[in-house]
Amino acid sequence: MKTILAIDQSTSATKAILFSEGGELLDKTAVSHAQLYPQPGWVEHDADEIYHCTLQAVSDLLARNPAKVDSLICLSLTNQRETIVVFDKASGAPLHNAIVWQCRRGGAICAEMEAAGHGELVRQRTGLKIDTYFPASKLTWLLNERPDLHQKLIAGEALIGTIDTYLIYRLTNGRTFATDQTNASRTLLFDIHKMAWDAELCALFGVPQAALAEVRDSNACFGETDLGGALARPLPIFGVMGDSQAALFAQRCLTPGSAKVTFGTGSSVLLNIGSQVAYSDNGLVTAVAWVLNGEPTYALEGITNFTGATIAWLRDQLSLIQTVEETEGLATAVPDNGGVYLVPAFVGLSAPYWQPQARAAIVGLTPASTKNHVVRAALEGIAYTIGDVLDLMAQDGGVTLQHVHADGGAVHNHFLMQFVADVTQLSLRAANLPELSALGAALAGTLGLGVYGSLAEIAALPHGYLEYKPAMATAVAQTLYAGWQRAVGQVLAG
Repeated sequence: MKTILAIDQSTSATKAILFSEGGELLDKTAVSHAQLYPQPGWVEHDADEIYHCTLQAVSDLLARNPAKVDSLICLSLTNQRETIVVFDKASGAPLHNAIVWQCRRGGAICAEMEAAGHGELVRQRTGLKIDTYFPASKLTWLLNERPDLHQKLIAGEALIGTIDTYLIYRLTNGRTFATDQTNASRTLLFDIHKMAWDAELCALFGVPQAALAEVRDSNACFGETDLGGALARPLPIFGVMGDSQAALFAQRCLTPGSAKVTFGTGSSVLLNIGSQVAYSDNGLVTAVAWVLNGEPTYALEGITNFTGATIAWLRDQLSLIQTVEETEGLATAVPDNGGVYLVPAFVGLSAPYWQPQARAAIVGLTPASTKNHVVRAALEGIAYTIGDVLDLMAQDGGVTLQHVHADGGAVHNHFLMQFVADVTQLSLRAANLPELSALGAALAGTLGLGVYGSLAEIAALPHGYLEYKPAMATAVAQTLYAGWQRAVGQVLAG
């Protein structure tokens, strides 16, 4: 049996996963990395730590599966998309901490650019809006603060990359400096019509275009690696895709009108819209879903910044829980939320509100409120943010959604999955396999290698899920949602 080694480098950890060529998960391991918060609203990662976590995860996995090493046919990679690294060209070493997609330090720069009237140009070229969620403004900030880095980039001594680019560069010892379209298109510097870096946008944000990576299709070859000496023979790298698009691919949302939500640190809702670019006037962005053999597929995307991170906050900051798993039992220990709503605007509100200055709040507390109500409100808040996006998606995509696919760690929380189905009044198909981002990259790799010759063959592979159907009366769901809208209104009012 041929096997694929996939790396899933996420916001909180790096996973190494073994798949069969048919998509069966054989084994996996994960190594966490530190979250760095230099100032309120700022989020960084040590990119060198991430690289060594990657090597450790791979080493641990292969040590447990020595018989699988000889059957490996490729390495595939999926990653947190909008996190950006400036690194040394000669050594690959990061020259500054990676600035994470959650970081809001570019907010003032974004506001200035919007005020100067650049918003529509950016939207038409990139499909995105000017927001500090995307890396360009944070790069502007960094290069303004660190003119030495700017000079290194101009001199060709330093390079800029999203996490996939950085890891590929390190893993290939600097022989491959490349990214794919799903990652390049998240920077605010990439033209999704021409599928190329845009000189005007690079100049607007003050980013040296020559320091940006070569852009390749997701199923292309990205060089080869011995994984820091872990392998006796080099392994080709095939299948590179940003995590949310990779999950859309793995969910077999291969035709227009199919949608999925990935529950991660933040959540991304994607709707396949086919081979033509379309725009939303209601807060959604247009994404490159993938490019395979030169043929692009696009999607509408709604982004929420804090979903899984909200539960981590309950655990790490408030100590209301010790493990993520106990949230389901606490939520179901009370019959309802007791009028309590948690609006997870910890680093602002994304789609459909796009209010980066908004801050999180717990609304509706009374003397009768308990820890259980707060935990339940946190889970419900995740569901409401997803519901907000799905409503807009159906409207702007011109489709009537009957169901939505779900993946990510939260699919194991039956209360949350059922509540999403109830408040959206949609059937929710929660994947049995939580590692869909890694699987999507691996499947793209099999296309590149020629293991499978078409998307139809990919679609025919086994795909298991647990279906949650709406069980709540529509009137009750509407009443709860109205309470959510009031809570959001309080947050936006300041």
